[in-house]
Amino acid sequence: MPRHHAGGEEGGAAGLWVRSGAAAAGGRPGGGMKDVESGRARALLNSAAARGDGLLLLGTRAAALGGGGGLRESRRGKQGARMSLLGKPLSYSSGQSCRRNVKYRRVQNYLYNVLERPRGWAFVYHAFVFLLVFGCLILSVFSTIPEHTKLASSCLLILEFVMIVVFGLEFIIRIWSAGCCCRYRGWQGRLRFARKPFCVIDTIVLIASIAVVSAKTQGNIFATSALRSLRFLQILRMVRMDRRGGTWKLLGSVVYAHSKELITAWYIGFLVLIFSSFLVYLVEKDANKEFSTYADALWWGTITLTTIGYGDKTPLTWLGRLLSAGFALLGISFFALPAGILGSGFALKVQEQHRQKHFEKRRNPAANLIQCVWRSYAADEKSVSIATWKPHLKALHTCSPTKKEQGEASSRFVISVLLCVC
Repeated sequence: MPRHHAGGEEGGAAGLWVRSGAAAAGGRPGGGMKDVESGRARALLNSAAARGDGLLLLGTRAAALGGGGGLRESRRGKQGARMSLLGKPLSYSSGQSCRRNVKYRRVQNYLYNVLERPRGWAFVYHAFVFLLVFGCLILSVFSTIPEHTKLASSCLLILEFVMIVVFGLEFIIRIWSAGCCCRYRGWQGRLRFARKPFCVIDTIVLIASIAVVSAKTQGNIFATSALRSLRFLQILRMVRMDRRGGTWKLLGSVVYAHSKELITAWYIGFLVLIFSSFLVYLVEKDANKEFSTYADALWWGTITLTTIGYGDKTPLTWLGRLLSAGFALLGISFFALPAGILGSGFALKVQEQHRQKHFEKRRNPAANLIQCVWRSYAADEKSVSIATWKPHLKALHTCSPTKKEQGEASSRFVISVLLCVC
């Protein structure tokens, strides 16, 4: 039966109260009364919090519909509180701590962009790192020349110290600044970031550099000679210059786009290599000791068809020379095809990227222009076109239920609830 709540709010809040069967049997006056609307309101609040319907504002009306006095008071205490997508109230810190947190996040995001997505002045640091790596590589080459071994080794030791400090600090800052991304937050996210290929390369190079420098400073000749080859891991430092992998992605896309042409050219070139080497081997194996095995003939065919021509193996018979000339003219054309295919593919891919950048620059202004024109057209009061917002408003008004229909629906709901309880 309908009943008005006696609350402190102005006007109160109308609710639907029914007597449960257990309470009716016990004969307790007023016992077992169930607030149907409060249960529905609580269910709506819980479902909204579970769905994460944006910012949920708990007002006085919702507080009046809450079940029980404690729930009503808690709802009143959180009146107007902003809720997160998970249904939890948002906590706002003090002004000073909030500003400190914002500054912390700003610095973290700035350092991450400098190291991972360099733009503008960030390229100065990356150019400095490239010069360090290139200088270390040059000194490593000079350290293998006997005339410059002593001077190059001493300079290389100093440069190695600088490299260890620079790359160590960069690695630490890179791991720390990765926390600005949601997937790299926490220690598990940091480990996920540290398992990236370029981070693994940085770790290997740092460990190798520390091992070489420590062995050199201790004067251990055996350890120095054993770890001397690790200095050439500076080549891996050259690989890390392209941390976003743009060159490898471009190469992979070109190879994938022209895979059929490349496979065809390589297949025909391989067949020409096998047949030419076999025929030259049959002709030259008795008259020329350099073609005593089929492996020697394959080596000669590879060097000839790739236009390298070492000259260590040459046919002596006239028939072998004629076969060599014929197969060279035929095979070189197929062995040279992949270079042309890749070159044209690179040119087309770069042109496509420039076209895509130009299109992206024009897309947002074009979309804004279309939206503005449509809003101006749709908001015209004198427009009789059906492609405006007026027909939708008319349909919305015609489809909205009247007060009479709402009253009939509420009475049907009350009757159904009473029947279910009885």
